[in-house]
Order: sequence, then structure tokens, then C-alpha cells
Amino acid sequence: MPGLLDQFGEFMQRDRSVHPDALTPGYKTSVLRSPRNAMISLQNSLSEITGPQFSADELGPLDNDLIMNYAKDGLPIGERIVVHGYVLDELGRPVPNALVEVWQANAGGRYRHKKDQYIAPIDPNFGGCGRMLTDQNGYYFYRTIKPGPYPWRNRINDWRPAHIHYAISGDGWAQRLITQLYFEGDPLIAQCPILQSINNEESVRGLIALLDRSAFIQLDSLAYRFDIVLRGRRATLFENRVQGDGK
Repeated sequence: MPGLLDQFGEFMQRDRSVHPDALTPGYKTSVLRSPRNAMISLQNSLSEITGPQFSADELGPLDNDLIMNYAKDGLPIGERIVVHGYVLDELGRPVPNALVEVWQANAGGRYRHKKDQYIAPIDPNFGGCGRMLTDQNGYYFYRTIKPGPYPWRNRINDWRPAHIHYAISGDGWAQRLITQLYFEGDPLIAQCPILQSINNEESVRGLIALLDRSAFIQLDSLAYRFDIVLRGRRATLFENRVQGDGK
């Protein structure tokens, strides 16, 4: 019997050339938390190629509807949008049953968090978080309110572009990804110190959701398409068997 490492295979090594440097002084908070020593490359272990299994019955019926899942005395204020796309691996294969978690500021640019002291008001009907599972084709979607930009103390007058935070859990811990979605046409993208730390133009474009007119909801919501790529497994089918399997 082959072991799990043989059966499922390790994940592909990250291409560090498309990642920003850990130390990017223009992004002020990276200075204190960036590593000072060279990274160590290790072979995947069993704990990295496996991960938790999620079930649809663990999620609530409104978990992917940020417009309704916190509404109490009315609907949240702001521009209603649909976000949808596919979670794929590096080889273009769908990642089914992946957990996609999102959180964001409200339409005024304020988070529902006790440490957010921005002057924009709290929306009593908007919680700003949701989650969903991908289907067998790796597809996901959710409804929300388009978040607003907000100031932050990186430099005297820096502002974050409108964005939505993502946490994606695939079928192994080595696939877990924390990232952010930005919106096509936002002029603040080009001025964001966080995005300026990325030296690969294609990688920056991959963080920008594109307006998708085909998915608009009439008299209701605009729509954006945002596809996500996770690390792929090196194990591939060859002559009807998994590489590494001696059968």
C-alpha cells in the first residue's frame, strides 16, 4: 500500500520571484515583522499535504450573503455587488470543496472591529464577513456591499484602495492562501504601498477583480469576476496511475 505522500503527492514549490520581498520599507509595518534570515526550504510533510474536510451542512444558509446575514432592522447601505469566480490550482485543475472566507469594511470604509476608530459610521445592518464552499468545478459566489477606501497610518495621507480580504483553505494546509481582492478601475491601486511591494505586474493584475457585465443582476447588483490560483500537487496521472504508486 502506498503512503499518503505517494498517493497524493507533495505540492509544487512556490515561485518566490513573483512574491514581494519580506522587507519592503515603503510598507511600514513590514519592517518590524519581516524575517532577517534566509528562508529554509523543506520537503512537504504529511501534515502539509492533508487538511480539514469541510461539509455544506456546517455552513449557514446566508453565510455567502453579506447583504442579508447581519441585517436586523433593514438592509445595509451601499453599492450592492456579486463576486464570483473559480478556485483552481497551478495546472488549471478545479479545487472542489475549498472553504472561501471573506471579510471587509462597510461602504464607508469602516470595519466592525473595536480597534477601528475611523470616523465613518458603523452600519448596523452589515457585519462584513461571510464564507462559502466551492462546488465540484471550483466555482464560488457571494453577495455583498462594495467596501469603501479608508485612511491608514503608513504615511501621513495614505489610503487603502477598496478591497475584500480572502482566506482560502484547499485540500492540504500547503494550499492555504490569505490574499486581497481589489476592484478594476480604482485609482488608489497604483498608489498603494502594499501593492507597490509586488514587483511582478501579472501578479498585481491577478489581485484585481474585473467587472463582469454578464453576471449583473437587473436593477439590483453589479458583478465582479475574481479567480484564485492555489498551489498544485506534483502528483499527476501517468498511464492511469499516480506517479510514485508502484502498482
